[in-house]
Amino acid sequence: MYFARQKFLVAGLSRSGVAASEFLLRRGAEQVYCYDDVEEGSVAQSAAELEKKGCRIVHKEELKQAAEECDVLVLSPGIPIDHPLPVLFRRARKRIAGEAELGALFLRCPVVAVTGTNGKTTTVTMIDGILKSAGFDSVACGNIGKPITACCERLGENGAAVAEISSFQLETLLSLRPHIAVVLNVSEDHLNRHYTMENYVHLKARLLRNGTESEYAVLNYDDEIVRGFAEKTKSKVVWFSLRERTEGGYRENGRLCFRGEEILSCEELPLEGEHNQQNALAAICAAKLMGVGNETIAAALKTFRGVEHRLQPVGEVGGIRFIDDSKATNPDSTLKAVSGVRGESVLLLGGKDKGEDYAALFEGIANSGVVHAVLYGENAFRLLSAAMKRGFHAVTLCRPFDVAVRVAYLTARPGQNVLLSPASASFDSFRNYEERGERFRQLLEIFRAETERAETEEEKEEKEAADEK
Repeated sequence: MYFARQKFLVAGLSRSGVAASEFLLRRGAEQVYCYDDVEEGSVAQSAAELEKKGCRIVHKEELKQAAEECDVLVLSPGIPIDHPLPVLFRRARKRIAGEAELGALFLRCPVVAVTGTNGKTTTVTMIDGILKSAGFDSVACGNIGKPITACCERLGENGAAVAEISSFQLETLLSLRPHIAVVLNVSEDHLNRHYTMENYVHLKARLLRNGTESEYAVLNYDDEIVRGFAEKTKSKVVWFSLRERTEGGYRENGRLCFRGEEILSCEELPLEGEHNQQNALAAICAAKLMGVGNETIAAALKTFRGVEHRLQPVGEVGGIRFIDDSKATNPDSTLKAVSGVRGESVLLLGGKDKGEDYAALFEGIANSGVVHAVLYGENAFRLLSAAMKRGFHAVTLCRPFDVAVRVAYLTARPGQNVLLSPASASFDSFRNYEERGERFRQLLEIFRAETERAETEEEKEEKEAADEK
């Protein structure tokens, strides 16, 4: 790309699109056009700020003309590759790049890239924390933290980028060559966008496509699909496993180890669940390959408290614990959550449908500590159908999210959990899973305030009754 002689159209003004636009401006692009299907709210605010900096905002009626004028299309991850806009650019044989691709072209520091259906954010946060403890100038970026274009220049050659890479980003990511590529797991997800499981698996394997004998691929030996990725890379493969003693990271006698050396015991890991032990093993492998010592790794993992909206206890009302797992946007993630939570739970399920099969979800729920499921959102009836076919009848159907949370709270008994682990995307009612999780917390505070008011009123009535006597 020749910035000074080319015009760019940035499609999608979310966090990634804004970062890409600002990056192009800093690089002296001849012209940066910006477009989003949404023209109100936070998008309108972002567009106004970009316009002040020198971007040209394109409206729907101007889009075709702008596409004809521009040389390169920069896609935000939220826009699929079969959207009419990239199709238009492909037909014109013009370049299409994702925001992550744009950043990858200019990264000069070592990159630890992590992909997988579940556990990406937790593992990236673990690795980033370990590297920071070891003295690295490390930045968590990509699908978490900062977009790659927002940090590639600051990192220079001496930093370390720990990048979470989603399947959406992998659609347009061609140039990234991680020093360490980590693949955690692959299970059914995003089929409403990727159409088939085969295509989804193909996209996940793309993270390894540029690996050479000088790089590493850290792969989950316990995942049959991921194990097959070893044949698709030239990189040196380092395994991690909870079941086998591999040439890499493994669990043995309740301890997490790497190549014969104990790093820490499973009991010392603050996060519950075997899936978090897997995430920790992946992080241990990446950290060891980056040259970090055992004591530093162990100390960082012992103090790791997880990430927001991932199996996060947020409070208690009337002896009922509220747990925010809004980040669970597919059935496999929810199954890991219900197996990792202590005690019985009333489970909140629902949101935007992604074309997935929920039969296995209810099969797993039926054998877990879930005593009741409250179904809500766009896919509530699909969830209900799957529950009935499996013979799981302890369900309540109510579409609005706020009502569903209240029903779950009223259904739960003291000592039980209200677990928000929706197995679905949030986009039917929220901008993202973070907003859904925040609303869950707000409702908890509303219930707490209602309980306190009711207790105050009861005490007042009891006092008045006593005075009358």
